[in-house]
Amino acid sequence: MALLPLGISAQTTVYLERSNTLSFDEERLPDAQILRGDVCFRHDSALMFCDSAYFFEKTNSLTAFSHVRIVQGDTLSAYGDVLYYDGNTRIARLRRHVRLIHRGTTLTTNSLNYDRQRNLAYYFSGGVIRDSLNTLVSQWGQYTPPTSQAVFRHDVRLDNNRFVLTADTLCYNTGSKRADLVGPTTIVYEGETTILSSLGIYHTDTEQSTLYQRSRVLHSDGQSLTGDTIYYDKRIGYGRVRGHMEAADSAQQATLYGNYGELYETDNHGYATGNALMVDRSDSAAYTYIHADTLFTEQCPYPEGDSTWRRVRGHHHVRIYRTDLQAVCDSAVYIGRDSLFSLYTLPVCWSDSQQISADSIRIYIRDGAVNRMEAEGQCLAVRQLPDERYNQMAGKQMTAYITDNELRRLDVSGNAETLFYPDDRGELIGLNATVSSNVSLYFADRHIEHILFTTQTTGTLYPLDQIPEGQDRLAGFFWADEERPRGPQDVFRHPAPTPRTGAPAPQAVEPAAATQQAPAPPVKQKTNKRKR
Repeated sequence: MALLPLGISAQTTVYLERSNTLSFDEERLPDAQILRGDVCFRHDSALMFCDSAYFFEKTNSLTAFSHVRIVQGDTLSAYGDVLYYDGNTRIARLRRHVRLIHRGTTLTTNSLNYDRQRNLAYYFSGGVIRDSLNTLVSQWGQYTPPTSQAVFRHDVRLDNNRFVLTADTLCYNTGSKRADLVGPTTIVYEGETTILSSLGIYHTDTEQSTLYQRSRVLHSDGQSLTGDTIYYDKRIGYGRVRGHMEAADSAQQATLYGNYGELYETDNHGYATGNALMVDRSDSAAYTYIHADTLFTEQCPYPEGDSTWRRVRGHHHVRIYRTDLQAVCDSAVYIGRDSLFSLYTLPVCWSDSQQISADSIRIYIRDGAVNRMEAEGQCLAVRQLPDERYNQMAGKQMTAYITDNELRRLDVSGNAETLFYPDDRGELIGLNATVSSNVSLYFADRHIEHILFTTQTTGTLYPLDQIPEGQDRLAGFFWADEERPRGPQDVFRHPAPTPRTGAPAPQAVEPAAATQQAPAPPVKQKTNKRKR
């Protein structure tokens, strides 16, 4: 059939390209041309095909039936059983068994409206969009062919051969394979990882994401990552966090906090900085809080078996708090395998009313409580008494044994010096100053019970009113009570270091970590006898 111009404007006119038959039925379909057999229309750059159609010249519209097909350029085709098309508004409404194909993207639904003026297709009763990588399902959706951008709402599901994404609202680009998360979204890698976010960008092809608003990355092994902003690369197992970072390990019962941090899943290590804090909750009776300018953490495998242990390294301004132990230093290492703290560079630690300082200190935890401290190089132990008096012990090496949060025994070796105030029924009787190669002090109820010296010992007992000026302090004495952390939040306080007279600044050297705990100290029978 010849070309018939229909309509009133060249810009909005629908043309009938061909049809096998044309008829009229004014009684049943007034103003309609009834077309059958190989029907084809043209409107602007679009061609419309069908088996039969009703064409309405006055309204510049048509209704097409059976094997409906719309072809627009060489990149877009749409199919359906029924088409309602308005040439003035340029809106095509396709119904039943609808497919829209654009490049490598296919949209299927039962009801699709395609606005050719805005170049926008949308469905409202359930639909599916498939591209070369993903399949997306939702109750409502729209697709813009020129930009390949799609928006999905209500019961959204994105299926990938590696993960499943579910959300209530999602923006997705079929060209770039980028998903924009604009509402509560869950991404699940079966048996591996779950990503929870309400706002972010997820590249479904590279599995790289940038997540905002306190998003979370959860792993099946109990590790999780939470932060204000998270950059996460699933394929290489890398996460970077800015703002209120929380890296938790439920298996190890520990959480790493900070304002910025990075984690590497492949070899299980990472770090945090900016108010960095490690909280170890493995002992419910005494949580451990470790703060430093930067905290490094790593999981190390045991040589035997599949289990792991954690190592934490703190660099600069380290502060540690437990109910039974507090410590400050410039660098520290915590080894979970041995429950061992190693403190370096001007370390000071406190247990009960005892202060111990040295060039380096090791602290052993046994059964959830401080068990032993080992100090090396310029060691000093101080206990405060009333009236600003102090019991003091100094030497090159020092070992303190602690039970039930109380000092029970203190071994000092290498030019061991002691200044202590013996008492008689609670009354101080003088100041005892001794020098020995080695000395062992035994304590009960926070008092010195008895002392064991080597045979070559010199000492003097000064009455309280005859203590020579300056003889009540050992060389290098200092009392750093102002530096002591008093609670979990106090680890973030940074008081000025207490001056240490006569003691040069030691070098930070990290010795090899012990692999076994030393045996418990021998038991001594209590006695009121004191040896001087």
